[in-house]
Amino acid sequence: MVRSLTLMALALAAALALVFFGCNSGGSGSSPTPSDGDPTSEATPPPDSAAGGELDAPDLVETLKPSVVHIVSEAATLDVFGQITPQRGVGTGFIIDEEGHIVTNNHVVTIDGDEPAQDITVTLDDGRQFDAEIAGRDPPTDLAVLKIEASDLTPARLGSSEALVVGEDVLAIGNALDLPGGPTVTRGVVSAKDRLIQSESITIPDAIQTDASINPGNSGGPLLNAQGEVVGITTAVIRGEAEGIGLVIAIDTAKPIIDELIENGQVDRGLLGVTITEITPSLAAQFGLAVEQGVGLQAVQPGAPADDAGLQEGDIIVAMAGEEITNSGELFQALTENRAGDTVTVEFFRGDARMSAEVTLG
Repeated sequence: MVRSLTLMALALAAALALVFFGCNSGGSGSSPTPSDGDPTSEATPPPDSAAGGELDAPDLVETLKPSVVHIVSEAATLDVFGQITPQRGVGTGFIIDEEGHIVTNNHVVTIDGDEPAQDITVTLDDGRQFDAEIAGRDPPTDLAVLKIEASDLTPARLGSSEALVVGEDVLAIGNALDLPGGPTVTRGVVSAKDRLIQSESITIPDAIQTDASINPGNSGGPLLNAQGEVVGITTAVIRGEAEGIGLVIAIDTAKPIIDELIENGQVDRGLLGVTITEITPSLAAQFGLAVEQGVGLQAVQPGAPADDAGLQEGDIIVAMAGEEITNSGELFQALTENRAGDTVTVEFFRGDARMSAEVTLG
């Protein structure tokens, strides 16, 4: 079984060949509610949209541009010869409250691996520039919140990504290729929902797929619906043989994470202490597994919570805390909702037998 899961992991890695950070120009590298109420209460009202939800693109862009910001991140790193080398990244963000919080991607403000940028400059639509501080980062979901000290800010309105339907028109706004003259606007449709964005270090469930053009520099910019509401955050693009496939963090997924970043500066997830691989129907049929969906344990760290609870390599997790687990995104979400110290029931298959264990998360 362990050998089988290893083969599955190789197949999964090939299938998930996403190119991350393709939206960040230059470097390596929703909205939380204000403490006194709904963030939409302070935002500029959207223009009236046509019947049937058709986009009035020029009006929407004019309304949202004051909420969209240009972000430049800089850091000094050492090259292979030990010489100091400056690195620079460019991305996009959007204002979410009058206190100066700005949502963007973590990789926009990350230089040289996972180190935060040393200097971050935010330029508003009216030309004002501010030094920004990182209020919080969450590398696993590629989200970050910046903070600037500024007045007369225009927060964006937040919508519901759950309310989106496939085929619905959307707009993406961002500083594509860092071209002069302000942000670039592209138009497309919601191509699909509930996509899983996954790489070695990133897991984002319930992502939105769109064919609106996304280019380096778009990272962290808003995706808008016909009402001028932010329904997603641009984060990745698939390159290579694929065309017209951009991936966006759903705003409903982002909101609680951003709230916690503002409050605590980080997200403290529960820990199982396992290496996983995703089970699919085709892999289940190929290897004769008991279930067609779930999360297989490729390795269990000695002394980790999963190990203490008796889970083993080759087990396939199918539920946690009463919630069905069919893929790694759902497991990641469950570990976000259940925190360190929580004891949860984990249901899993070992061979053909369905079993359960009480796991106290680390």
